[in-house]
Amino acid sequence: MEEVSTVSQVNMYIKNMFVRDYALRQLRVKGEISNCKYHSSGHIYFTIKDQSSQLSCVMFATYTRGLAFRMKEGQSVIVSGNISVYERDGKYQMYAMSVTQDGVGKLYEEYEKLKKRLLAEGLFDDSKKKKIPRFAQKIGVVTAQTGAVIQDIRNVSNRRNPYVQIILYPAKVQGKDAHQTIIKGLQYFEKTDVDIVIIGRGGGSIEDLWAFNQEELAYAIAACTKPVISAVGHETDTTIADYAADLRAPTPSAAAELAVFSYRDYEIALQEYRYTLNRYMENVLQIKRLQLKQYETVLSHASPKDLIAQRRLFLAECADRMTYLIEQKILSAKHQLALYAEELKGLSPLQKLQDGYSYVENAQGKNVNQVKNLTKGEILTVKMTDGQAKVSVEEIIYSD
Repeated sequence: MEEVSTVSQVNMYIKNMFVRDYALRQLRVKGEISNCKYHSSGHIYFTIKDQSSQLSCVMFATYTRGLAFRMKEGQSVIVSGNISVYERDGKYQMYAMSVTQDGVGKLYEEYEKLKKRLLAEGLFDDSKKKKIPRFAQKIGVVTAQTGAVIQDIRNVSNRRNPYVQIILYPAKVQGKDAHQTIIKGLQYFEKTDVDIVIIGRGGGSIEDLWAFNQEELAYAIAACTKPVISAVGHETDTTIADYAADLRAPTPSAAAELAVFSYRDYEIALQEYRYTLNRYMENVLQIKRLQLKQYETVLSHASPKDLIAQRRLFLAECADRMTYLIEQKILSAKHQLALYAEELKGLSPLQKLQDGYSYVENAQGKNVNQVKNLTKGEILTVKMTDGQAKVSVEEIIYSD
């Protein structure tokens, strides 16, 4: 009867083969870091790869203390350690004892170069960012038709506001020409009445996210007239699309939180405003009622009839006073006029004539009041109260 081995026995046998192989006990392997994860235990799990293959690695906390840098996606490194089998999973992996940098990985280098150039062009300027509408009614989503992203966005949207419409444009988010389908999604929503566009996918390595690091997609996001929220990967993943978008969300769920306003919060706020307004109006009405009460009290003690009677009496007194003053003024003016008349009467030529005086004119009609202005034989006119007489100068006698 043939011997039957257990899975554990097979995995242990294979592990012993790896252990006995001297070439696998001390290796130095060059590759590019991918899927790097720092565990809370202090261990580091990562993958190194080249153009055609990849190798899973683990570096236990005992060895991480000697690590001179923090490992990141896309870094080119040299890993020293041994290859062995993890019996539980039947999976072989490299157990790293040291990791040194071997320059910057090709993809990471391309990423940094493109980011630096687009930044210099001003593509990421905050002044060019469009404002995200506060009360969006329709939201377009460009992502894979299957997967957790669209489901997470819909779940968050339904929880926050079931009245907001989520419209999906199915796009490739990984692989060759994936960025072209994302661009087509942006162009599609340009022609619709959506308020916001979300582009995104779940987390992954720098290779998995490479569609969102394409220059053409960055320009398409910047040119889009709709506000764009980028939700690519996890919080630690940052792509060119994140920089070009009007707003970056750390995760797709967070993008939905930012795009969809909470109907419940809005309803609560509205109730608070209504309550505050009612309280304010009640306070105003209470104040007005108290003021009205005070006015009623004042009016009850000061009747308008009494006030009108007092004003009428005052007006009558004023009228009497004015009449008296006018009469006095007239009497004074009459008396003054009589005095002026008497003065004028004393100065009147007619009065002088009545008193026996006469008015003498020469032939030219000029007044003659001195004898030195007379000539013998000159004809004069003498005017008196009842007429005039023509006289001739017979003799001129001068006063002593």
